[in-house]
Amino acid sequence: MENTGIWVVGFIIFFVLGSILGLRVSPREKALGLMREKARKMGLHPRLVVAPDWTKIPRASESRASMVAYYSVLLPNARLPLMRARVVDQKLQLVHGDDKFKDLPVVLKGIYAIDMQANCVGLYWEEESDLRATQLDDIKAYLHSLAEL
Repeated sequence: MENTGIWVVGFIIFFVLGSILGLRVSPREKALGLMREKARKMGLHPRLVVAPDWTKIPRASESRASMVAYYSVLLPNARLPLMRARVVDQKLQLVHGDDKFKDLPVVLKGIYAIDMQANCVGLYWEEESDLRATQLDDIKAYLHSLAEL
């Protein structure tokens, strides 16, 4: 009878500790959250979106599209032309838009594609390529420079 009580208490402690440890946020998720918060404070608009087909980002599965980070900048007074470009060999490869954007260099890591429309310019990128948020200032500057072309 004594052993049964010890086993029950042991199982209860085991399950309570397991539940508490299961609630911990992974370091990767914490870093992504901090990076997105820093981006918001800088005026970037981070969000996860379904990867558009024109970006050629590999699908998560045959029947499900991948989710990808999209960081954008809103320019209230801008009248930007429609432009879509994939990044191939660190250069823009136009899918749609003006030829002045063709073969522009992209020095940032992890960028899949860039799009521009009306008063918004944004990029699709792999956030895991920069979990320490060292590129956020460069991303914002690059997006603004594209809008000024």
